[in-house]
Amino acid sequence: MLHARTPAHARRAALREALRSGELLRFPGAFNPLSARLITELGFEGVYISGAVLSADLALPDIGLTTLTEVAGRAGQIARVTDLPALVDADTGFGEPMSVARTIQTLEDAGLAGCHLEDQVNPKRCGHLDGKAVVPVDEMVRRIGAAVAARRDDNFVLCARTDARALEGLDGAIERARAYVDAGADMIFPEAMADAGEFEAVRKALDVPILANMTEFGKGELLTADTLHSAGVNMVIYPVTLLRLAMGAVEEGLRTILAEGTQAGVVDRMQTRARLYELLDYASYNSFDTNIFNFRI
Repeated sequence: MLHARTPAHARRAALREALRSGELLRFPGAFNPLSARLITELGFEGVYISGAVLSADLALPDIGLTTLTEVAGRAGQIARVTDLPALVDADTGFGEPMSVARTIQTLEDAGLAGCHLEDQVNPKRCGHLDGKAVVPVDEMVRRIGAAVAARRDDNFVLCARTDARALEGLDGAIERARAYVDAGADMIFPEAMADAGEFEAVRKALDVPILANMTEFGKGELLTADTLHSAGVNMVIYPVTLLRLAMGAVEEGLRTILAEGTQAGVVDRMQTRARLYELLDYASYNSFDTNIFNFRI
């Protein structure tokens, strides 16, 4: 049936072990629980829940308008359906350090394997847009300290994202990353790196796992998994890819209906009813209903 069989604490431990493996972990961004189920079935190593995607799904820009309740609710729905570890974008932590502490515990309760917190000011901006601003290092250190203190499962991965590359240069971003590791961050997310060489520089400077963001239409190159692995990256996220693909297909379908008066011309591009039922594991629900509910004495 469509839920995780592996408990959250085991998924967190598995993520910790995977981050020590030296392999590149691929985490596509799930825009809903069903897409997370597909990510799981096709054999990826984890699921990512993007703040930009969650905002867009609510028809909002990615500028910090979503709440902890909205993010934890959607992330929990996604984490529930997969045995893979799920990493969620927690923006700046939804408030001051005490709110960051509550954020971490709420995300733990929702079944997440980890989250990332960033060093932007509130309200934040998409990491690949101009006009960003970052908080002083000591303020971000307090955010991380609050997260570490609040964490109840030591395997819950706390990833620190720095957006300083565009503002303070690569050296500034690396200096901040070192401070964040000293404060207790388990992984570093250097946002908007320009190329593989910049990831290599971050790798040489740090002794914790690093995360690469391969988002389309952004500041950097779309690097292959092999290139990222060679650069020493431990995890790659594809945050908005699936939403963009889906919305492109949705728009094309709507335009076809308007122009032709029927969807018949795009049926061959649709997921079939049979494939949907397979992905939903429809048969196991029928079996459960037959064996548990419609019982005979």
